[in-house]
Amino acid sequence: MGNELRTIPTRELDCGTPTGNVVAHVAPVRRMRPAGDALTERARRVWSAGDYDRISAGFRHEAEAFVERRKLARGQQVLDAACGSGNLTIPAARTGAQVTGFDLVPALLEAAAARARREGLRITLRAGTVEELPFDDAQFDVVLSMFGLMFAARPERVLAELARVTRPGGQVALANWTRAGFVGQMLAMHVAQVPPPAEVPSPLLWGDAETIHRRFDARLWDVATTVRSLTFRYPHTPAGTAELFRAAYGPTVRTFEALDEDRRASLAGDLTAHWTRHHPPSAPMTQVDAEYLEVVATRR
Repeated sequence: MGNELRTIPTRELDCGTPTGNVVAHVAPVRRMRPAGDALTERARRVWSAGDYDRISAGFRHEAEAFVERRKLARGQQVLDAACGSGNLTIPAARTGAQVTGFDLVPALLEAAAARARREGLRITLRAGTVEELPFDDAQFDVVLSMFGLMFAARPERVLAELARVTRPGGQVALANWTRAGFVGQMLAMHVAQVPPPAEVPSPLLWGDAETIHRRFDARLWDVATTVRSLTFRYPHTPAGTAELFRAAYGPTVRTFEALDEDRRASLAGDLTAHWTRHHPPSAPMTQVDAEYLEVVATRR
């Protein structure tokens, strides 16, 4: 298979302050990728569906706590890999670190830029796949990803890129859904209806501590894992939140698109029951706990 050189022109987003200063921009991206890479295009199609910013709004409090635990310092070079609409990018930038948000979906980068503009933050945003990062060797002090790079189709490529762009002594910090947790169970419902390509490993393996220790080469990394929980908070009833995910969460949107009417009705009922079963009866709006694995890997 041949290679195709793709260049995205430099473009400043409309994110100036009242004084006219640009505080977020899209930098030029030059990347080599296999022509017709079906797995990358599949991922782009999934995560461009719906409106992930509406989903990530329900756990921004946990994203802020995740960044706070990193104790970032002013001037540090920080990469938010598969950043979505900036759940980690924005709180990281508030610390004074020099933050780059990187994602496969341009619309999500636009959303992150809008958030930066509202807060008067300076960030850099670039587009591409975490399987082939357009950055220099040892460029970053810290690489972050919250429920992002775990969905890349080829984890071995992601791990190689993490090792390449993280400086010696630098840190990679990940938040990954677990198989046993709320989101892991929900994603299992999707897979039962529409199986992924056979060659794609489950993204939930990133939420398994044993797998993490196997994947991160002990010659290159010191790895610690911690099981944590966040609380989804949405201003809807559980049934309303199930509908929100059906409309706005890319994997759910694409799963429903692939089903006939009867199977859509069945999955809709299962999702509503799932949210309702995990929701405290006394809470007027959705509050559901979801388990994830925090991975902190220090580059040797």
